[in-house]
Amino acid sequence: MKIKLLIGILFCSTLFACETKNDDQFIFFLHNRFLETHDLNDSHPEFGRTEYKEIIAEFEKSGFKVISEKRDGNVNARAYAIGIVNQIDSLLEKGVKPRKITVVGTSKGGYISQYVSTLAHNPDLNFVFIASFRNSDITNISEINYCGNILTIYEKSDPFGVSALERKKTSSCEIKHFKEIELNTGMGHGFLFKPLKEWINPTVKWANGNYNLE
Repeated sequence: MKIKLLIGILFCSTLFACETKNDDQFIFFLHNRFLETHDLNDSHPEFGRTEYKEIIAEFEKSGFKVISEKRDGNVNARAYAIGIVNQIDSLLEKGVKPRKITVVGTSKGGYISQYVSTLAHNPDLNFVFIASFRNSDITNISEINYCGNILTIYEKSDPFGVSALERKKTSSCEIKHFKEIELNTGMGHGFLFKPLKEWINPTVKWANGNYNLE
């Protein structure tokens, strides 16, 4: 039987009964689709193992409290996002400022993050969408409405991620900060399987409120 792995803040008997300080900074990390149907140590035939624990460790080393779990069973992106929004609301009720909360998603996790952005509808939350936009999404997933401080990261050699400027144009929420980064690692979709500095570093800066990425 597969056991869900919770890393970072443990969910106590009641949601967020664990001690939380108002100046804590949080990252919700949502991994790619491959891990939903594979064990942590399984290797993708082309891209190798998803280095899930290593990615989380990088965020923790930068001082963030990381909320993440290994999803199981090809979850529905919108339904899963509702649970994340509820967890964010619990943090906000505890007095955590929205700018201290960043939702980071890779591939399918990025699509879940986009639903979180849509449903939370809070322009002060931070989001990093990684390898999770294609031009066909405008018509195929028309309900997505970006809201928050948005950073998108995509890889030039990856067919599953391109510029999301069109989504920004179709979104009605105020977006105070929006930036895109095109990587050129030559690794295709496999770049997000590893905690590469090329995407980890700008993600950390964005979560710290450095919207110019300097």
